[in-house]
Amino acid sequence: MDYINGFWAPLSGYPFAATLLPLAALLLVAWLANFIIRRVLLRIAERMVTATAFEWDDALLSRGVLSRLVHAVPALIIAAGIVTIPGLHPAVAAVVHNVAMAYVALTIALSISNLLDAVNDLYVARSPKANERPIKGYLQVVKIIIFVLAAVLMISALISRSPALLLSGFGAMSAVLMLVFKDSILSLVASVQLGSNDMLRVGDWIEMPSQNADGDVIDMALNTVKVQNWDKTITTVPTYKLISESFKNWRGMQESGGRRIKRALLVDQSSVRFLAPHERDRLRRIALIDPYLDAKRRELEEWNHDLIEAGKDPVNTRRVTNIGTFRAYVEQYLRAHPGINQGMTLMVRQLAPGPTGLPLELYCFTASVAWADYENTQSDIFDHLIAMLPEFGLRLYQAPGGADLAGAFAAGGGPGPGIDLDPDAGTATLPAPRQGAGRR
Repeated sequence: MDYINGFWAPLSGYPFAATLLPLAALLLVAWLANFIIRRVLLRIAERMVTATAFEWDDALLSRGVLSRLVHAVPALIIAAGIVTIPGLHPAVAAVVHNVAMAYVALTIALSISNLLDAVNDLYVARSPKANERPIKGYLQVVKIIIFVLAAVLMISALISRSPALLLSGFGAMSAVLMLVFKDSILSLVASVQLGSNDMLRVGDWIEMPSQNADGDVIDMALNTVKVQNWDKTITTVPTYKLISESFKNWRGMQESGGRRIKRALLVDQSSVRFLAPHERDRLRRIALIDPYLDAKRRELEEWNHDLIEAGKDPVNTRRVTNIGTFRAYVEQYLRAHPGINQGMTLMVRQLAPGPTGLPLELYCFTASVAWADYENTQSDIFDHLIAMLPEFGLRLYQAPGGADLAGAFAAGGGPGPGIDLDPDAGTATLPAPRQGAGRR
């Protein structure tokens, strides 16, 4: 300090110049330091980073850790040099010094935040379990702590008080802090539970109707989980909601190698009947059910032979039905289909009949879990089965429409006198009123 004061001694006769010139020199030194570090040293560091094969230095460079940290150098120069300016009011020097030190604390906090982002990038790039065990939420907790400490240091620098004085008052502020960071605390606990129980990963397909989420998880942070829905919209779900409410994770289906088909054909019950012998012979041209018909014929012949020898009425004999034969055909068709996973459950069953017909349900799994392949396989199967129903003398149930009612009225002689039907158009028209007809 004595050396610096002696350096500025020749200007003691000019008070204004004695203050302005040292201040300008201080700003010039701060600017030169910033220029040299950013234009020279940083560029040399960038070339060294690109020349090495390490990944960690690339992550530091891409996240701007060094470029953010160099902002602290001119602030430190100003904080150290402002108190040496002769003729400057002590209060002004103290304010500038305090602001510069607060800026240094903020710059260091931002640099550490960027460093944590670089750590997350390295973890995602190098760890094979990054999707299963994301650390982004935990790093965000560390960021919160760092920024809280930085805020304490900045406030203490601005008011020229010890940080310990501010930290001592946090005990009384704990209730307020718990209220302010309530969602963050809940989300932190939820993140730990989701990660430890392997309930959710980046890339999982989840359904959460309460949050209108149905799609892939694209990001897991401390407070939120982002889900990209199938319509390409993005739903943001609070992390703690995934613990407090239920959601469906389709990862098990994707890892199993098969996706379930569980749909029914509604058969008109009035079309169910026994097959005549000539109808059974005609169905033998269908190769898939030929073994079924042979086995059924032998079984029924033995059963009916014993009944006849016992003198039972022929009404007690068993016969082949068209619905049973069609059910056997559907099962054999599924077992021969290349798009069906044969290592998983496969069955064709009847459900309880209802007012919309007799449900014949297909329960099986496709060999591909891809959405497009699954839909194509399912549609291909039902296209074929719907077209094959008439071969077995069966009909699908369908609620009658206007054209069906018009055709039924026309076949039955009309719905009533004076009503004209147009079967082709499926419409009915009333006759025009007679001339001279009036009201009574």
